[in-house]
Amino acid sequence: MNNFYDTHKNAIDRFIDQALEEDIEESDHTSNACFDESLKREAVLKVKENCIIAGIKLAQKIFHRHDPSLNLSPLCKEGEELKAGEIAFRVEGKAKSLLSSERLVLNCMQRMSGIATLSHQLSCMIRHTKCKILDTRKTTPGFRYPEKWAVSIGGGLNHRMGLFDAIMIKDNHIDFCGGLFQALEKTKAYLTEKNLETPVIVEVRNGLEIGQVMDFPWVKRVLLDNMSPKILMENVQKIDGKFETEASGNIITDNLVSYAETGVDYVSMGALTYAAIPVDLSLKAV
Repeated sequence: MNNFYDTHKNAIDRFIDQALEEDIEESDHTSNACFDESLKREAVLKVKENCIIAGIKLAQKIFHRHDPSLNLSPLCKEGEELKAGEIAFRVEGKAKSLLSSERLVLNCMQRMSGIATLSHQLSCMIRHTKCKILDTRKTTPGFRYPEKWAVSIGGGLNHRMGLFDAIMIKDNHIDFCGGLFQALEKTKAYLTEKNLETPVIVEVRNGLEIGQVMDFPWVKRVLLDNMSPKILMENVQKIDGKFETEASGNIITDNLVSYAETGVDYVSMGALTYAAIPVDLSLKAV
C-alpha cells in the first residue's frame, strides 16, 4: 500500500493528466469568472458516512499536478477508519485552483473509499483463515490503478495489473489451443524464447485439467473456477501445496467464508471494484 504510487507512478500521473484535461480542457470558466488570480482560500474534506478512507495521497498528487502551490495537510492516515462528521484533510491555496480540481479529487476519493471499505469488510470476514482476497481486471477503463490502489488500502491484494505482468491461461485460451497440455507447452516455449520469468496462472475446470497441470511444475498458481466449496476443498487437497491455489466464480459476500475455509490460498472477486458503493464525501470551504 505504502509504495503503490512509487511502483505505478507513470501510470497514475498519466491518469491524473488525462482526467484533468477531460474536465478542464482549455479553461474553468466558472472559477475564472468568480475569482481573482490572487484570491486564496482553505477547504476541508468532510466524511459524511463511516468508511475506510482512501485516496488521500492521490488527492495530494492531483492538487499538486494542477497547481504546485496548493498545500494539502492530512488529518488522518490512508486506510484509517473514519466516522461520519470527521475531517480527512485540509487544503489551501488559490481559490480558482481548488475548485478546478475539486471534482476530480472527490470522484476519485469517493470511489476509492468505497472500494477500500468493501475490501476491508470482506478481508475481516475471513481473517480466521489463511485465505486472502484478490481483485481482478474487472475495473473501470482508465481508472484501474486508483481502483486497485484502493483494494490494497482496504487490506485486499492485487492480482495482475493487466495482461502485461502475468500470464493467465483461461478457458478460451485452452479451447483455442486445443487443450490445456497444448496451451502449457506453447507457453513454456514462449517464455523460453523471450527469456521471460513472467508468473503463470492456469484456470482449471475439472480434475482432468488439474492432473495435466501437475506435469508443469513451473506454473505458479492454479485457479479453480466455478466450483462448489465441497469440490474446491477436494481439489485443494489434491493439489496438496504443489501450487498456489485460487478460487473464483460466483463468490459473493454470503458464501465468501465457506470458500475461504476450504484451505484455498486466494479468492478473487470482481465485485471488489465493480460493486463497491462510493462513499459520501464533500469538500467544503472554511
